[in-house]
Amino acid sequence: MAEIGFYHLTRTGPDQALPALLGRTLAVGQRAAVVCGSDERVAALDTALWLCPDPDWLPHGSPASGNADLQPIWLDTSDSAPNGARFLFLMDGAASTRLEAFERVFDLFDGGDDSAVAAARNRWRTAKAGGHTLSYWQQGARGWERKG
Repeated sequence: MAEIGFYHLTRTGPDQALPALLGRTLAVGQRAAVVCGSDERVAALDTALWLCPDPDWLPHGSPASGNADLQPIWLDTSDSAPNGARFLFLMDGAASTRLEAFERVFDLFDGGDDSAVAAARNRWRTAKAGGHTLSYWQQGARGWERKG
């Protein structure tokens, strides 16, 4: 079973929150798969990661660039990890039918969007029913704070 963290974005958008989480993922020697809601979102996130100042180097790729096996971070719309990732990041309300294939899952959702919060609650219930280990994190004044 996967360890699934729900990340409630209250201070920044995913383009600002994701790079730090990806940087920590690489720092512990893991690979990441990032599932986005659309091809346009993959392209936008690709640009955002190349321009990110902190961390200043987040090597990544997508179906547009290819060579998934060489990419520490893989951006895609499909529920797969062709780069061998054990960490999965779900963006834009994306869900996975393969949660058990990952060691850790990060579900980032916009706390300012009522429908996104409601959808995250549904994903929480589904993951809990699936027997996964769950945690809830919320952005606070000093970074992420674990709640309840």
